[in-house]
Amino acid sequence: GLLDAWRRFEADADAGVGMLTGAGGCFCAGVDLLALDLVEQPEGWLGLTRQTVSKPTIAAVAGYAVAGGLELALWCDLRVAGADAVFGCYERRFGVPLADGGTQRLPRVVGLGRALDMILTGRPVRAEEARRIGLADRLVPTGEELAEALRLAEAIAGFPQATLRSDRRCVYEGLGRPLAEGLAIEAAAGRELFDEVAAGAARFAVGEGR
Repeated sequence: GLLDAWRRFEADADAGVGMLTGAGGCFCAGVDLLALDLVEQPEGWLGLTRQTVSKPTIAAVAGYAVAGGLELALWCDLRVAGADAVFGCYERRFGVPLADGGTQRLPRVVGLGRALDMILTGRPVRAEEARRIGLADRLVPTGEELAEALRLAEAIAGFPQATLRSDRRCVYEGLGRPLAEGLAIEAAAGRELFDEVAAGAARFAVGEGR
């Protein structure tokens, strides 16, 4: 279901920003270890974690975002957390590996040392600490995370989308590459969008945004 939803989002020209959230005061606590009915797919155990989309994505996190739930939150570009949010690699205690991108995305978000601390100890990381280490990009009172994520999504969707998506793509494609390669990716993308730049400059010239 998640995979189908994100494919529809990617194909929908009118959808600018995707949002992922939970229900009942919990973002996602990961795999149901009682059922353990997962089947590995090329797209990832949880349906979409080996997939990419070309548009910005936001996770609105209330309560627990642990184990596979943490990995789903990390799949998103940004995370808005309520004050009751708890992140963690809780699968550590049951001998379950991080198999939906956690070993790769967590270090990219919080840095190697903090990622290893979370992965090796499986300890809970509560909202304030998550904000401090960059795991949560926004921290709001409990119950306000979805509304804040919607405000953020609307703000992002209000920008010219071609250059926004191109800049986002350049960030991801440049990760792990030498600086010179990353700069070349950025330069090529800029050349492809020169018409967009010219149109934006023309709007500025007549006073828009001043």
